[in-house]
Amino acid sequence: MLAESRLTSFFQPIVHAQDTSLIFAHEALMRGRDRDGALVSPARMFDTAREADLLFQLDLAARTTAIREAVRHQLRTHLFINFTPTAIYDPAFCLRSTVAAIHEAGIPAEHVVFEIIESDRAANAEHLRAIVDFYRNAGFKVALDDLGAGYSSLNLIHQLRPEYMKLDMELVRGVHADPYKASIVQKLLEIASQLGIQTVAEGIETPEELSWVRRHGVDFVQGYLIAKPSGVPAVVTPRLND
Repeated sequence: MLAESRLTSFFQPIVHAQDTSLIFAHEALMRGRDRDGALVSPARMFDTAREADLLFQLDLAARTTAIREAVRHQLRTHLFINFTPTAIYDPAFCLRSTVAAIHEAGIPAEHVVFEIIESDRAANAEHLRAIVDFYRNAGFKVALDDLGAGYSSLNLIHQLRPEYMKLDMELVRGVHADPYKASIVQKLLEIASQLGIQTVAEGIETPEELSWVRRHGVDFVQGYLIAKPSGVPAVVTPRLND
């Protein structure tokens, strides 16, 4: 698939919580295609890449594909791009082609947000900080993804000081009906507000979940209630009222 350039990106909109018709950003989500054109899941590709010692090559291809597809679709919103910290052994070497591709595409650096996947981060905190510092020095912003999915979320907040925090969908799902989840999410939103970090609630699937996170001050939302990932980025989404 790498040799034959059979990677593509789907895009899922990230919208303003208080007005879901306003798109703030699109998250680029890697997809592959087999020789018959059928989609191949990113989980299957990453598992295979780890076994074949091709994680660096796949992660780089995913990033450059996201940039290429964003340019092809003439996206004017912010662009969220995932990366796998364990695939990056030397930030200056591994990421320079990504930075060059963004500059060559004419995408403003301040519109690009790199998401650290909390559940697949580098074990070495210093190495992870070096990656984040490299991105920030290049003018990009950083999001901590899947917040609440792992065991070191609070440590990562103070170590990395992200501009965005994305609340894990398992925490958000059914939050309006689960006092334990509600208490945890509310505290995370309070922490983010106090630290000046903007928040994204992932996995919004019901009007009740949307209503709850709105009331508790989340900045942006993302999920199937808003729009599913698509090969053609959404230009506008329906306005969802309480």
